Amino acid sequence: MALADPKISAFRPVIRQLDSAAINRIAAGEVVERPASAVKELVENAVDAGAARIDVAYADGGKSLIRVTDDGCGMNAADLPLALSRHATSKLPGDDLLDIHTFGFRGEALPSLGAVGRLRITSRPAGEDAHAITVEQSRPGPVTPTALGPGTVVELRDLFHATPARLKFLRSDRAEAQAIGDVMRRIAMAEPATGFTLRDVSGGGARTILRADAQTGDLWDSLAARLRTILGPAFIENAIPIEATREGVTLTGYAALPTFSRGAAVAQFLFVNGRPVKDRMLLGALRAAYSDVLPRDRHPAAALFVSCDPHLVDVNVHPAKAEVRFRDPGLVRGLIVSALRHALASEGHRSATTTGTGLLGAATPEPTPARIYQMDRPAPRPAPQPGFAETAAVFARPTEEAPQGTDEGPLEENPLGAARGQVHENYIIAQTADGMVIVDQHAAHERLVYERLKRQRAENGIAAQQLLIPEIVDLPEGDAATLLALADDLSALGLTIEPFGGGAVAVRATPAILGEVTAAPLLRDILDEIADTGGSQLVEARIDAVLSRMACHGSVRSGRRMRAEEMNALLREMEATPLSGQCNHGRPTYVELKLADIERLFGRS
Repeated sequence: MALADPKISAFRPVIRQLDSAAINRIAAGEVVERPASAVKELVENAVDAGAARIDVAYADGGKSLIRVTDDGCGMNAADLPLALSRHATSKLPGDDLLDIHTFGFRGEALPSLGAVGRLRITSRPAGEDAHAITVEQSRPGPVTPTALGPGTVVELRDLFHATPARLKFLRSDRAEAQAIGDVMRRIAMAEPATGFTLRDVSGGGARTILRADAQTGDLWDSLAARLRTILGPAFIENAIPIEATREGVTLTGYAALPTFSRGAAVAQFLFVNGRPVKDRMLLGALRAAYSDVLPRDRHPAAALFVSCDPHLVDVNVHPAKAEVRFRDPGLVRGLIVSALRHALASEGHRSATTTGTGLLGAATPEPTPARIYQMDRPAPRPAPQPGFAETAAVFARPTEEAPQGTDEGPLEENPLGAARGQVHENYIIAQTADGMVIVDQHAAHERLVYERLKRQRAENGIAAQQLLIPEIVDLPEGDAATLLALADDLSALGLTIEPFGGGAVAVRATPAILGEVTAAPLLRDILDEIADTGGSQLVEARIDAVLSRMACHGSVRSGRRMRAEEMNALLREMEATPLSGQCNHGRPTYVELKLADIERLFGRS
């Protein structure tokens, strides 16, 4: 006996128009995911209103209260009810949805918030009276006169009280507060000329979470000052300014040294035309740029700003506007990768300052009262005692007598100084003009050999190993077309592919340095990377991995005694080699200690 299809009914369903309250709640589900989403929409409205100062207060992780106060242009009595209508906006001058120069443009935020919480808007334009309006369950109240200085105050209480089921999906107050803080930091980075304050007023208190005063000066000075406030001074001290342009697309910002990496992707901030975004293609480009200097379990820190003609990027991909779509994603990705790699290489042997300060912090003794020791007092040199000279010479002599200088000047004047000795047959101790340097000889030489191999590869190309019998790989026709479009790029890396009819691809050569390769998995891995990041560096990454292993085996091993001239030659080559501040695995190759810090360590300051 056949069962009746539960989807088939004897009654024809009736098509009806949803009421405005239901429409607003549906829209709110896309725009207002959590309290941080509400904060984002309201703060962006304040920025678009030209505010110079924006204050945000929240209680209970934003669940019971969100209040945003700004000194922007404000709204008059006629504007307030119109602002609560869906798709009413002052930010879209025409019908061109690509000509976007503001954060908002959809006209959905305020009616969506009024559908899921108790909303009150108080506003006053300069030179006019202040008025207020309240909204609850999408039903606006009357506009009433009130008192307020120029600007706007938007107060949202009891978020999701109209949709209690949504409350069950919110996280703890602490987690929601952290999400609000993340939103505020990203917007504050994008607008250094605007002052921001974030306060937690739970329980009647007022705890300041973030204070970022408005910055003045040129682009670089104001951005650096704002990033110092948001990310801390250590980021700016260990970051490289980035500026590059290609075919109308500009990349600016700061990217940290590889040795300033993080254990998670928590310090990656990307902006497109001033809008904070979390775009998979851009994040993939950032990861690819550091792929040669960081292991997979470490993540770079960066704040990067992509600027282009608004018609070259679509920000109307999702109501939350966190994703974008570029007309030419390959151009943007290539710009990010090449600009970052060039900037990192231009820093030469530079390493993060936190490696030295971290070492000093771990070794800092307990504070002791200041005391002048007898040995610090001037005194006549005592007569040598029997055997003293011989004993002192043993401790003072390095592995072999180091040269004291060159025609260009003392070796100590070089960035990595002059080698003074070797300890544990692995660490070179060098003296600089204002401190000392400890070098991991194996890690440093490994990077030097690796960069030498890469230069040889760039000069001579990648040797291809021709296959006696081409390997035929069957793929979906779309995947085959994607690979064949990259055939020239892959051929430059030693991987030669040709069409073989339908979705089949013939592999005629593979990179010789990779040895025996099974083509089918390699091609599928390349396709996966293209889908994930918008481009493929997989073959090049595999070749780099082989070169890295070769460099490891061809470098100075731990446990080998080095002569003074060998140690100084290593230091000079490090100074002249890009990326020598970190080994092939992203670890620092040296630690620098300033003399003033060492003296503080021994209580001499």
